[in-house]
Amino acid sequence: MKHIKTISVTFGILLAAALALSGCAGNEGAATTDVSEAGTAAVTYEGNAANADEAQTEANAAYAGFTAYAGGVLNGGSIFTTRDLRQDYDTENAVALTAADGETIEITEAGVYILSGSAENCTVKINAAGSAKIQLVLDNVTIVNESAPAIYLLSAKKLFLTTAANSENTLKVTGSFLTDGGTKTDAVIFAKDDIVFGGKGSLTVVSAEDNGISGKDDVKFTGGAYVIEAAEDGIEANDSIAVCGGTFTITAEDGLHAENKDDDSLGWIYIAEATMDIGVTSDGIHANTVAQIDSGNITVTGHEGIEATVVQLNGGKVTLTGNDDGINAGRKSDAYKALIEINGGELNVTVGDGDTDAIDSNGDIVVNGGTVSVTAPGSSFDYDGTAAFNGGVIIINGQQVNEIPRP
Repeated sequence: MKHIKTISVTFGILLAAALALSGCAGNEGAATTDVSEAGTAAVTYEGNAANADEAQTEANAAYAGFTAYAGGVLNGGSIFTTRDLRQDYDTENAVALTAADGETIEITEAGVYILSGSAENCTVKINAAGSAKIQLVLDNVTIVNESAPAIYLLSAKKLFLTTAANSENTLKVTGSFLTDGGTKTDAVIFAKDDIVFGGKGSLTVVSAEDNGISGKDDVKFTGGAYVIEAAEDGIEANDSIAVCGGTFTITAEDGLHAENKDDDSLGWIYIAEATMDIGVTSDGIHANTVAQIDSGNITVTGHEGIEATVVQLNGGKVTLTGNDDGINAGRKSDAYKALIEINGGELNVTVGDGDTDAIDSNGDIVVNGGTVSVTAPGSSFDYDGTAAFNGGVIIINGQQVNEIPRP
């Protein structure tokens, strides 16, 4: 019989004011090409309803010393709040929890909770008021379940999932997921509200038959080290995946996947300051609207490297090895026009023989800066619209060129 333990504690102080912030650096650049469809609003991201209560001044304070890319389709400076970037937690007022076999630990009140221990078929279920912000700290936790999430966020304002310094944590589901009412909980960490990952430890997530991490709203990462192995998506979200720091090793069908079938303007991915090694059988990074990389070191090996309606590279080092396209800007969202824009950084794309394109846009391609190196037996660039080479360096099969070739 599975037991349910309900934790219900109210805190006067959730986090000490002196908690450290993680670093997240960006780039400055020229204004981007307009990617909005005619008659739509400006495409610079200003936050969504889920973050409307987070004061913009708080977000700006979090980015002291950080300048988001000026021409970014997504405005990195408005995505993360001060608390999102905190990597520590309040130990004085925290509640200690211990994982136990066959137990559901239900958290119903705002606060800081520190989980430790090893268990089988144990679920931490967060079912709090819509105004509650909860921080769950993993401190050397191992949970192996057969058919239920190890962590299940049913309801809260936001869940901060933090790995304790130097801790090693493993969450694993070995079988297929059962439904919870009408909800298929299809991930080891399943969140129906916003979730923010951070900390100074490591987290391994293994899903034998489905997704590693699934968020029905926004999913953010601001620190920590992650190893994710999943039969389907490593990290998926309905609204957005935003990364500002952290180290990731992902093996999955899709590495990062953001798609909202009910709102054509959502389903975007933003990456800065992260180190990612992604090995997939399908897409490394898949966003229905925008996939934007401002900085970091990203390596993808798979069928396709990056797929979105708009792909924007503003900095960092990106290495893509694909059996099909390296980058593909398709028409997945009516809110944007298909575009690949490269403003800075270092991009290396290698594709195999056959009907493959290293850089393929169903709309336009614009190169304003950076270094683009393409190794492609077939097509290096393919586009249905126009191509503009305004700055930077383009190397195709070892030879520097002064124009983007026609398909």
